[in-house]
Amino acid sequence: VQLQASGGGLVQAGGSLRLSCATSGRTFRRYEMGWFRQAPGKEREFVAVIRWSGGTSYADSVKGRFTISRDDAKNTVYLQMNSLKPEDTAVYYCAAEVDGVGSRRPSEYDYWGQGTLVTVSS
Repeated sequence: VQLQASGGGLVQAGGSLRLSCATSGRTFRRYEMGWFRQAPGKEREFVAVIRWSGGTSYADSVKGRFTISRDDAKNTVYLQMNSLKPEDTAVYYCAAEVDGVGSRRPSEYDYWGQGTLVTVSS
C-alpha cells in the first residue's frame, strides 16, 4: 500500500487549504484513514480520522474548522482545512489503518504517506 499526500502550501491566517491523499490498494474502502501532523520539535499528533463506515472523529483543536472525507471510487481521502491559524503549521501526514478501529494513536497505523508541509502565516 502506498500513500501520496499533496496540497500543502503557504497560506495566510484565516485562509483555507485542501489536502489530498491518494492511496493504492484494492481494499481502500476497508481502511480507516487518518490525518496526523507534526510541528518542528513536537511529537506527531492526531488531526482527524474517517472510518470505512464513514464515521469521523477530530482533534479538539481542529473541530469545526477541518473536515475529513473520502472518495472510495478514487481511493482518496481529503482534509479540508478552513480558518487556518499559525498554530496549524506542520507537516501533515495521511495514514492507513488496516482492520482497525480508527485510532487516534499513530502507532496503530500500518501505512504512511510522505507528508506535505502546511505553513500558515500570521
